[in-house]
Amino acid sequence: MVRSIISALAMVVVLSLTGCGGHADSSSGLVGIALPTSSSDRWVVEGKSMVAEFKRLGYDSDLQYGENDIEAQIAQIEKMIDQDAKLLVIGSIDGSKLTEVLAKAAQRKIPVIAYDRLIRDTPNVDYYATFDNYMVGVLQASFIESRLGLQAGKGPFTIELFAGSPDDNNAYFFFDGAMAILRPYLESGRLVVRSGETAVKRVTTMRWDGEIAKTRMTGLLAAHYRGTRLDAVLSPYDGISRGIISALQFAGYGTPARRLPIVTGQDAEPASVKQIISGTQAETVFKDTRLLAQAAASMGDSMIRGQKPTINDTLSYDNGTKIVPAYLLAPVSVDQSNYRQILVDSGYYSAGDLGI
Repeated sequence: MVRSIISALAMVVVLSLTGCGGHADSSSGLVGIALPTSSSDRWVVEGKSMVAEFKRLGYDSDLQYGENDIEAQIAQIEKMIDQDAKLLVIGSIDGSKLTEVLAKAAQRKIPVIAYDRLIRDTPNVDYYATFDNYMVGVLQASFIESRLGLQAGKGPFTIELFAGSPDDNNAYFFFDGAMAILRPYLESGRLVVRSGETAVKRVTTMRWDGEIAKTRMTGLLAAHYRGTRLDAVLSPYDGISRGIISALQFAGYGTPARRLPIVTGQDAEPASVKQIISGTQAETVFKDTRLLAQAAASMGDSMIRGQKPTINDTLSYDNGTKIVPAYLLAPVSVDQSNYRQILVDSGYYSAGDLGI
């Protein structure tokens, strides 16, 4: 109930922000939207949502996917600048590689919103629209804590840790949030990482690649879990989770005699939600991208019209050059108990999307 209330309040807040700005007329110009890849369901959904939101406000959009090619994304942004875009909304592939191209945008006085991923090492990013990334990790780790009964003193249990891409600033916020919950149990011995790999630099997954995660999980199981059960895996993203689960199933987990470990995730991708329904993946963190698209469009509309957008965080996001003011939305933990309420009843997915 609390989670659904939080989600509903977030919707109300963003809708009210969008409404406050009014509607731009049909000659309001072009918005450039540069996103990292179309291979992930979440980015496709978010791209379509943003185009729809900006259209509703009277703007045309140039939506481009860099397909995890940094140079391709830079070229796409340069083209948007040459098209005299009124605004750039950028979900970066590598947030530290855009300094030069954003200097060009600044010369043309084109405002920039970092979308979901912080753009680093440049003063030429105006605002950041994202979810509370630290809370994502807190939710994932809290689910593990609750499911294992750690607060009740149960244990010890075994766990392995995975983090996101080392070139994505969000990966560190997710991991730090999770470790704020898990570290006391690691220190007390109630959670044991048999591999010894607990530092974020040891557990990152380049480009959030599920195949890389699968390979690492296969190696961990072979080296450290022969004859020993693995009880939980902290996974930061559904694509990584599916790779981990594939490795676990290949190693013999997923039978009545050898249950799968608790595996977390993020983004509520349909393939992973189906696994949650079947009992294969335990949890995911849902970030309602409709709300984030609305927030980005509202912020952008305000900036184009010379107004200050609404923000709610001016402390957390240091990009190495400046503190980037941000608007943060609340994520929601999803499991078998609430997926229908959060994902289907809200209209984010249809029952058919999830095969139910």
